[in-house]
Amino acid sequence: MADDDRLSAKLWTANTDIAERILAHGFMRGLADGTLPLQSFKGYVAQDAYFLEGFARAYAFCLAHSTAREDLYGFAALIQGVIDELKLHRSYAERWKVELAGVLPVEATKAYVDFLLATAGRGELGETIAAMTPCMRLYAFLGRALAKAKVAPLYAEWVKTYADPGFEALAVQLETLLDAHATDTEAVRGNYRRAMELEFGFFAANL
Repeated sequence: MADDDRLSAKLWTANTDIAERILAHGFMRGLADGTLPLQSFKGYVAQDAYFLEGFARAYAFCLAHSTAREDLYGFAALIQGVIDELKLHRSYAERWKVELAGVLPVEATKAYVDFLLATAGRGELGETIAAMTPCMRLYAFLGRALAKAKVAPLYAEWVKTYADPGFEALAVQLETLLDAHATDTEAVRGNYRRAMELEFGFFAANL
């Protein structure tokens, strides 16, 4: 099957309009040129740490509902990827005195986490993966896009993290699981789109 024929590719193509809106958003522009207020980034770090904990729990639901041995390895690697991201957030928190314990989620963060966990709780593996894939593919897209130009030193570590081939490999791994478990249904398309919309709302809420 050609890459463009894969469901994961079709879903991404159908939602690149939102990805481009996020890339053009003031939060991303500020990351790239260093003008994003540090207070905004600190708020983002705290909210994203809260989100990532929910994201890891959604992966755990996927793991619980999977049956193939390959899925066990795949989701375990993806959960480890989230743990690595949380370690990065901890380093930001230590550097800039961000309190990560007891984070109170803003409405956009809570809506996203609630959506993921409610979807995962229904136990439809393909539909859950469809709700989770946009986060990984979007961040890989943003990292690579921002890395094409000169990035201001203040937030260069963020860009480097998501432009890294290792993160791209994790995004591809999740897309491979999506292609293996999801079918092109209204629910799958809707979950993917909804996650992209929630991503936009998340970044907008942290500017």
